[in-house]
Amino acid sequence: MIELAVFDMAGTTVDEHGDVYTALESSVRETGVEVSPAHLQEWMGVDKTEAIAALIELGGGVATPELVAHTFDRFREILAAAYDANPPVALPGVEDALRELKSRGIKVALTTGFSADVAGPLLQGLGWGIGDDELLDAVVTSDQVAAGRPAPYLIHRAMERTGVHDVRRVLCAGDTAVDLLAGVNAGVVAVGVLTGKLGRDEMARNPHSYILDGVKDVPALAEMQSA
Repeated sequence: MIELAVFDMAGTTVDEHGDVYTALESSVRETGVEVSPAHLQEWMGVDKTEAIAALIELGGGVATPELVAHTFDRFREILAAAYDANPPVALPGVEDALRELKSRGIKVALTTGFSADVAGPLLQGLGWGIGDDELLDAVVTSDQVAAGRPAPYLIHRAMERTGVHDVRRVLCAGDTAVDLLAGVNAGVVAVGVLTGKLGRDEMARNPHSYILDGVKDVPALAEMQSA
């Protein structure tokens, strides 16, 4: 039986209108390097400072600590402005799905490549709280673990915070390749959802347990897992 469902944020549970993608691209381009769509997609879902450093290097630049820190600050500024202009919203069916999971006694956690200072206001704007009577049981951000995806630590920290011990009783879902790789590395049920930029064929090229149209379909899968 699934005891914990762990979900990515942007593109998986939250429709932020592609602003993370745009903010990451714009901030890295400001350093004077080119950013290819393929490289940008490859580094989506990863800790944003790691992604920025990698994209600068892939574009032919030198990712000094000072440049990465400045670019990350610019990423946050661009993203905050975009969110102010066009606030993120829950993807269709997500809130109902999370409530359904919690009603069955399944813990619900979010993990993200955002730092806490980016994720906190986003969740506050959505009205998503943490606690027994709230939508979520835990949130883990990339600055709270030793390494972000595809390392398994975000998922394992979510297990720690929710008191779940058996990786076989954990499901994770995300819209990027690194979400799936993190799930595989964590030893959990790894689910790809098609609410991001990857189509079914692209998602299926990565190791996975299941591919679903969206988080709205996870309760049916959790029921199947419980049988």
